[in-house]
Amino acid sequence: MIAPQDDAAPTMADLIAAARALIVPGERRILGLTGAPGAGKSTLAEALLAALAPDAVVVAMDGFHLRDDELKRLGRYQRKGAIDTFDAAGFVHLLRRLRNRERLVYVPVFDRGLEESIGSAVPVSGDVPLIITEGNYLLVPDGEWGEIAGLLDESWYVEPGDGVRVERLIARHVAFGRSAEEAADRAAGSDGRNAELIAATRDRATRVVTVPPQPPGG
Repeated sequence: MIAPQDDAAPTMADLIAAARALIVPGERRILGLTGAPGAGKSTLAEALLAALAPDAVVVAMDGFHLRDDELKRLGRYQRKGAIDTFDAAGFVHLLRRLRNRERLVYVPVFDRGLEESIGSAVPVSGDVPLIITEGNYLLVPDGEWGEIAGLLDESWYVEPGDGVRVERLIARHVAFGRSAEEAADRAAGSDGRNAELIAATRDRATRVVTVPPQPPGG
């Protein structure tokens, strides 16, 4: 396997230019952004979308979280966010539809305020040339997850450094209602175990990047 290009200190302009190079009118490309929780995948996806829309749309793996009721039935609720708490087959099916440039595909989103997925939330027309998909497990080689890498034109592994990542992750948990203690426990516990699994996929990416710090208010 070829080692990924290590681009640890790009500017946001560099990353936008690299994504823009994937846009070919009349074709469909898919760019995957992966990395551990808190790595900056969503921040990067949002920045790329702001720069490249309407030629790009973001499709997040998080839209395929299983509902809380189903996670409780399965006994997995306390591990929400782990690899077996997503509908992997459903996500792969969606990516295949997008790869095939169906005329119109509706995709789900995950609402962090509700902690639930909302189906059919974003329309994606067949003439959008670039799909940006982001999620933790895009390069895991096992089961249905193993089909995803073959559907991506490029895959970027986002890696900010573990101290920075954990700080971001704790801040995110607190922002969505957890106490500081609960946030730290989750970041070190289930999120930490998930991060170990995701780190093992780093060498499968085509590129390793760090999301540059955003200006205040940005």
